[in-house]
Amino acid sequence: MTPFPPPGEVYGRIAKNVHSVLRGKEKIVRLAVAALFAEGHLLVEDVPGVGKTTLARCLARSVGGSWNRIQFTPDLLPGDITGVPVYHQKEERFEFHPGGVFANVVVADEINRGTPKTQSALLEVMAERTVTVDAVRHEVPRPFLVVATQNPIEMAGTYRLPEAQLDRFLMRLDVGYPDLASEVKVIMGDCAGFGPDELAPVVDIETVRRTIGQVRAVHVESALCEYAARLAAATREHAALRYGASPRGSIALIRAGQAYAATDGRAFVTVDDVKEVAQAVLAHRLILTADAELNGRDPGGVVDEVLDATPAPVSVGPRA
Repeated sequence: MTPFPPPGEVYGRIAKNVHSVLRGKEKIVRLAVAALFAEGHLLVEDVPGVGKTTLARCLARSVGGSWNRIQFTPDLLPGDITGVPVYHQKEERFEFHPGGVFANVVVADEINRGTPKTQSALLEVMAERTVTVDAVRHEVPRPFLVVATQNPIEMAGTYRLPEAQLDRFLMRLDVGYPDLASEVKVIMGDCAGFGPDELAPVVDIETVRRTIGQVRAVHVESALCEYAARLAAATREHAALRYGASPRGSIALIRAGQAYAATDGRAFVTVDDVKEVAQAVLAHRLILTADAELNGRDPGGVVDEVLDATPAPVSVGPRA
């Protein structure tokens, strides 16, 4: 029997595959794979053309499980996402036809173009990994990951994601523009016809399941749990915020920290792991006051202030 590779090796395989298409985004790819290892959902937000959908598709194609892409539009219906019961007249019974969320990786492209009613179809499945249709619960495949994209600058025909839905994303990432050398490689790859569709899976779904289990076993000192709770509490008391991070946010900090440590091949979480994931985990959960918005404040800046002001544990490492 072939042994399962350790999480660090699994990360290396997936990252190398994604980097072959998405150039110059090492930190972004590492955080995206960490979200997969934590079995948490990922929101990729940035201006058009920087590789949001490419990242989502590359991640989906690198894993040997099932994946679906759902293109969100104003006429998309909740049943298109969750599935619908279809009546078979000959057999005189209803049969459930699964929707697009029944896959290991679901790429929700331009999620803010769906109506609020359609967006809300994802609330249950993102939180509980189940879909309820006509009072019958259906489980989606595991692992289950939603990778959603949205464009923050084009508001016409879009619907802002409500805070309850944003809170269900483990991380939010801004891809950003590539540097000159990376952009040249992207152009050359496009000229050669190499894109996400040419990628082959580099890990099977059972390996991903095993890795998720190993990540959950990554050791976390109680002092780090207290540190995460203090960071979340500090956001609730910050003068620039109307609402800070909920306990779900502090839990997400630790889960993301475990996964980030695993991508480095470590079996324990450090303070630096928590700090590295803090922006991606916390910023989208914070709601500014009206005055802070008028003064040009942004949630990312608040996260930096909270990290600077909150004392970190002096020594956190592996178990003795």
